[in-house]
Amino acid sequence: MFVDEVKVKLKAGDGGNGCAGFRREKYLPHGGPDGGDGGNGGNVILRGDENVGDLRQYYFKPHAEAESGEKGKGRVKTGRSGSDCVLKIPLGTVVTNLETGEVIAEITGHEEEFVLLKGGSGGWGNTHFKSSINQAPTQFKEGLPGERGEFAFVLKTIADIGLVGFPNAGKSTLTNLITSARPKTAAYPFTTLQPNVGVVLYPELYDRITLADIPGLIKGAHENKGLGHRFLRHIERCKALLLIIDMQGTDGRNPLDDYKDLLFELDAYSPDLLKKDIYVAANKMDEPDAPEKFSEFIKEFPGVSVYPISCLSEDGVSELKKTLYNAVKKVD
Repeated sequence: MFVDEVKVKLKAGDGGNGCAGFRREKYLPHGGPDGGDGGNGGNVILRGDENVGDLRQYYFKPHAEAESGEKGKGRVKTGRSGSDCVLKIPLGTVVTNLETGEVIAEITGHEEEFVLLKGGSGGWGNTHFKSSINQAPTQFKEGLPGERGEFAFVLKTIADIGLVGFPNAGKSTLTNLITSARPKTAAYPFTTLQPNVGVVLYPELYDRITLADIPGLIKGAHENKGLGHRFLRHIERCKALLLIIDMQGTDGRNPLDDYKDLLFELDAYSPDLLKKDIYVAANKMDEPDAPEKFSEFIKEFPGVSVYPISCLSEDGVSELKKTLYNAVKKVD
């Protein structure tokens, strides 16, 4: 189960009440007030964690509350402050206030923290009210309530390269081939039901990049058709896009039309996606009709950065890996 969007109700801890106490000890008949302050309430803190993959824990547990502060005690003892409630969330999470619709935080770094809700301050004990004309004050202050709110957490995957294509084009096969991710592959559409982020290693360069495999789009994806529309936001942060085209034209497809349709869907969802560097992997070049259709493709789109590959024979894959690395470093 992959969860990339949840709604949560959160509350920071309340401040503890102050204490109205008086010192009572033998030989100290005029001990006076000694009520301590209440402890502060705990905050609700968001913390980015690269080891958290999605938001499923908040789907099953959408309520969280920080600990409240303890009330003050005699002998001017301050109550213990409440513990913070730390919510670990995946990198790339956008936090929106559901009441105002305002985006209030984006967590993009490991161990990055954001105080979402502040705990209430502890109340004053009666020692604060002592004066020359009020030597035995009984008043104290109650602790302030902690902040509360309802929020939407939306995950936008952080990856260097976004891999996009129609069903059965070979996205998952390529992901299996060049990364450490292992998405399901099969000879039928929509075997990928959730984004998969894999690491592409470059041992000779002592470096790596990340690639996000997005579930297959269909025509009309920008209008919420099919599966891909739910996951198009996962390529918004990618530095470059790789469109994978079935150059054989399996299932009666036309590679030229597929390329045009993919660009249209990306543009219809967000024109900013087309401002990224876009590369094309012409897959299934080992098939009999692929070379002829590849020639037609490069004639129709002469300015496109297209790389012929075969995920079956692995021809052209090494060159494609180098291209992807250079594409990422170019943006960096």
